[in-house]
Amino acid sequence: MTRPGAFVWAGLATALLGLSITLFWPGTALANDYGGFIQIESEEDLLDLLSAQEIDEDAYQTLLELLSDGLDLNSASRDEIYALPNLTYADVDAILKYRDEAGSIHDPVSLATAEVISERKLIAIAPFLLIVDQDPAMFDTRGRFRYLTTYVAGDDSVPSMVLAGKVSTFKNLDVGLTAVLTRNRLSDVAYDPNRDGLSANAASLQVHLPKFFAQWETKNWDLVVGTYRIGFGQRLTFDNTTLYTPNGIRVDDTISYNQDMSRICRQSDAETGESPCAGDARYAYQSPDYRWTDRLRGAAVGLKKAAIGDGWLQAYGFFSYQTRSIYQYEVYDRSKCDDPLNDHLDECKAPWVYQRQADLLEPTTRFSYSSLPDMFNELLGGANVSYFFDRRTHVGVTGYGADVSWLPQGIDLDFQEWSRLPYGGPFGAVGADAAWGSDQVDLFFEFAKTFDGQPNGGGYAAIFRSTITWKKHEFEGALRYYDKNFANPYSRPISAADEFDGLRARDEAGLRLRYTGAMGDFHLRSTADFWAQMSNEAPKLRFIVRGDYEVERWFLPGLWFEFQDRDLGAGGRLNTCYEVSIEETSEGEPVPCTGEKLQAGLQLKFLPMKSLSVTVKYQHRWLDDGGPAFDGGFRQDMAGWLVVMYKPIPDLSLRARVRYLYEAISDNGYLEQSVWFYLEAAYWYERIFRVKLRYEMYAWTDDRDSSAARNPNPAHWLRLELEYRF
Repeated sequence: MTRPGAFVWAGLATALLGLSITLFWPGTALANDYGGFIQIESEEDLLDLLSAQEIDEDAYQTLLELLSDGLDLNSASRDEIYALPNLTYADVDAILKYRDEAGSIHDPVSLATAEVISERKLIAIAPFLLIVDQDPAMFDTRGRFRYLTTYVAGDDSVPSMVLAGKVSTFKNLDVGLTAVLTRNRLSDVAYDPNRDGLSANAASLQVHLPKFFAQWETKNWDLVVGTYRIGFGQRLTFDNTTLYTPNGIRVDDTISYNQDMSRICRQSDAETGESPCAGDARYAYQSPDYRWTDRLRGAAVGLKKAAIGDGWLQAYGFFSYQTRSIYQYEVYDRSKCDDPLNDHLDECKAPWVYQRQADLLEPTTRFSYSSLPDMFNELLGGANVSYFFDRRTHVGVTGYGADVSWLPQGIDLDFQEWSRLPYGGPFGAVGADAAWGSDQVDLFFEFAKTFDGQPNGGGYAAIFRSTITWKKHEFEGALRYYDKNFANPYSRPISAADEFDGLRARDEAGLRLRYTGAMGDFHLRSTADFWAQMSNEAPKLRFIVRGDYEVERWFLPGLWFEFQDRDLGAGGRLNTCYEVSIEETSEGEPVPCTGEKLQAGLQLKFLPMKSLSVTVKYQHRWLDDGGPAFDGGFRQDMAGWLVVMYKPIPDLSLRARVRYLYEAISDNGYLEQSVWFYLEAAYWYERIFRVKLRYEMYAWTDDRDSSAARNPNPAHWLRLELEYRF
């Protein structure tokens, strides 16, 4: 079906008119909304929200790092406080006004007592807050040490584990180190001249030090050596944090759980004549490794505040030399392929990765769907200079440049066109951003230009965002344009979840409107996002609305609805898909889908007493599948949850949850049907030592051959976490 370009641009023109109206309408603009009211205590709570699709992966990562970092309300900036869940700009400005008038916030409870924010919001942000002595003695020292491990019944080797520590001393010094034991990672990837491909050692027990840092931070200066994150403006030119409004340096020490079991055998036949994963070996699983994201590794320095005139100057410089891993299908050999866009040519596909044997000439197998560790070094440097007229108004310039050196010698590797890093050599970006705020209105703008070694040499992008806050309401309008040559792997602005050549903020023009507000006991949140991929003139739409009503303090029902269409110009169910697993393709390259999804959910939360909560949730989904059984209609999925939380005493928390998932309810032999249950207990001793133990059971109950052969099924998990603070 032909999609007329006039339809796309008429839609965008209408969207632009809508944005213009919202900017001057005496209404409201959305806070840093995570899709619903977020009230959690631990990472497990975030994982529950993620599995229930109440938050997406981006929101999960942001909230996880906020929870891990903690926030000191006495030193945090307006943007940093705004990153906390459930807060509007009105809430943030009220907190800052109270802090200025009181001198400091000695106890966050005072915010609710003084009616700065509601008690409900204070309870919700409490897990993210740090209580820090505002004038510690020079040698006062505090620290936190954690040990984590995950075991699945039937594991025949030591499971993955984490040991992490962080110490603060000398008033302004923080040091941290994290060690991770893994067993599912390949190692020592190198060129194999005998096979003209790559080879690697099979997965084995390995010790990694992925996170380490030393930070010296004062009121005016910030210096970090080690692993860190940094970002500015509207995240268009440079940002590798997970924050909605970043401005400056944050140390990087986040390690996260992995809820998916790891397949033991990930190999295919190469020279032996048979697959090593044939039969039962194909369906054997074990506990996963803990995971982390490699950010920047090097040094960064920031002049946070130098008074000039009525405002202040901000200046940051940063340098990184990070060793990175890559998915095995995201590379190609430049000595064989002139253009990675020639996907139909075998020589432009990713080289095979063989399992290295003791005898290098012995017939061997090859790895499939694996991450290749330590494949290249990325050298990166950048800077930001901004002038702030006040907390809400500034202008700034940001720029960076990067180059890559591949570690395997003897082969000329580069990135496939659908990898997030641009192929062709060095890359970078330069941009300018500005913000202005007064009374109820905040305006934000950023423009950027990329540079790279690809045929078109870079592209342009711009984003304009406006928020308007009024009483208990907020509204946000964000207009964005990213041309198809804007290949910036360090750009994280507002964008849709689809990708163009490995990046979300690329080949996209659109408008997103978001609202959150309260009318008495009724709370409403909604998002409408209309965008188009300009290369194929495919208009797309995503709409979400959620309402929660506090009938009584002990009963809070909620209802939500989501609709998404990946191509408004296409019609019908025939041969359309909404999502496809990356492993359903021969070389891992994503498959474009143009289908629709509708999703509705109901939540009933009961609080019969202060120490007990019971939540019941049901979700139903209709989506285009693309399979032959669904050509005439939607595939339907359903899921239900029961969550119970109980605190018999203040220092003891008990939690139980069961989830039932049934995908493709018309065909029990097509996709997953499962039951997932866990029981968790966490106890604090004198607020110094905490032990948390969690038992999980995951059972696949569908009629697929893969589920019948799966081992273990059901899977029994044990998670242990120990924490010591001083």
